[in-house]
Amino acid sequence: MSVTATAKDLAKGHRERLRKRFMAGGADAVQEYELLELLLFNAIPRRDVKPLAKVLLQTFGTFADVINAPPDQLADVVVPVEGKPPLKVGARALAEFAVVRASALKLTSANVRDRVVLTSWDDLVAYCRSACAYEQVEQFRILFLNNKNALIADEKQQTGTINHTPVYVREVIKRALTLNAGAIILVHNHPSGDPTPSRADIVMTQKIVDAAKAVELVVHDHLIIGRGQEVSFRQLELVEW
Repeated sequence: MSVTATAKDLAKGHRERLRKRFMAGGADAVQEYELLELLLFNAIPRRDVKPLAKVLLQTFGTFADVINAPPDQLADVVVPVEGKPPLKVGARALAEFAVVRASALKLTSANVRDRVVLTSWDDLVAYCRSACAYEQVEQFRILFLNNKNALIADEKQQTGTINHTPVYVREVIKRALTLNAGAIILVHNHPSGDPTPSRADIVMTQKIVDAAKAVELVVHDHLIIGRGQEVSFRQLELVEW
């Protein structure tokens, strides 16, 4: 048996063992780099992708950071392999990562859609994390609720820069009235990962709360989503409700 054939057999055996371990024990049975390996198996056949998985984690930090990293930055990661073409994140791997992102958002949204969000707060926060925690620029979203506080719509109102999103109070109220919403929850992300509210965040929120009162629209909260953490204006009593 040739050296090349032996290497391919070893890689195949590793893939089968890793898949069996994952199927038997789930995510808790594998390490983060092994979870990345499982995704890369389909994108890069017949190669040992462990070195690439480990370098991706070293470069971006966590499994979630890798999956949500910008495609151009992922494509810049190249791992030399002696006697073989380098390992890199190509179009097929980028597609695998995109499917994971989309699946996570679909799963978390299913837990809040048409449900009373105030009684499933953890699910709501998980959904907001999936929707915007890893965005590279700020985005301002509004969750529209009916009179029973069930989610009827989630809409991205504005997209800004890495540290600012323009928000127009009139447009927020107008859209809520168009949807016949009884309440809203404001959500925006901080790409820096630090969810600490700025003075501008607080002033803007107070303006929306005041305008909403005039049309008997309830503002339940404003959530700022960071990387693995979030801030609730309601809990911190940052505005006068």
